[in-house]
Amino acid sequence: MNVNIWIPLLLATLAGLSTLIGSFLGIVVHKPGPRFMAATLGFSAGVMVLVAFVELLGQGIQSIGFGPAQLAFFGGLLIMFLIDNSIPHDYLAEHNLTDGHHVNRNLARTGLFVALGIAIHNFPEGLAVFAGGVFNLKLGAAIAIAIALHNIPEGVAVSVPVYTATGSRRKAFLWSALSGLAEPLGAVAAALFLMPILNQAVLGYVLAAVAGIMVFISIDELVPTSRACGHEHLSIAGFIGGMMVMSFSLWLMML
Repeated sequence: MNVNIWIPLLLATLAGLSTLIGSFLGIVVHKPGPRFMAATLGFSAGVMVLVAFVELLGQGIQSIGFGPAQLAFFGGLLIMFLIDNSIPHDYLAEHNLTDGHHVNRNLARTGLFVALGIAIHNFPEGLAVFAGGVFNLKLGAAIAIAIALHNIPEGVAVSVPVYTATGSRRKAFLWSALSGLAEPLGAVAAALFLMPILNQAVLGYVLAAVAGIMVFISIDELVPTSRACGHEHLSIAGFIGGMMVMSFSLWLMML
């Protein structure tokens, strides 16, 4: 397939480096407000779920058939489950965004371990952005935006403990940036290993697997974290809003 890989790679890079937005919020305003986080994370989850089922899995079924696409979809779910079970990571919001942040001498180490966990989780997200962008640049951009939104609290989770423990904005930004760089690395790995063998069938398997990855991220991370912010109605409103906006965007793409 003759495709331009540079724009999908750029999208993955921008999505990954959105952790710096969270880092900025964590350092300058300490943490984003719970209402903002509830609505934003719910919105991101809604976008991901709708894209996964309507576009990615649908395209996979169209390319390789219902049975193989379902196997690839659940394969993507299983891969993310194994990664999450082996290397868990925390959002600051999962410890309740409305609570105070306790300072102790282990904060710097905590921030570094969170950064490592987030980096490993971000790797398949880079693949998701790349695969979506290869299939359709507008779809890739939508996936990148959704992932960028959910990377904001990840930047907070890395920067706050590091900055609190060291007092260094530079170190907090550095570790946030390094955790986000795993995303473009995932896209580069996809480009190196997928592009030489990419055809319609391979793309169908990849898109269906990416759908599984995105559904897992939504139900395991985004929805629980959004609800943990203490504004459940905003969380569900954001989720529905994300689905509606994504549906409208896909409809516009078909015109």
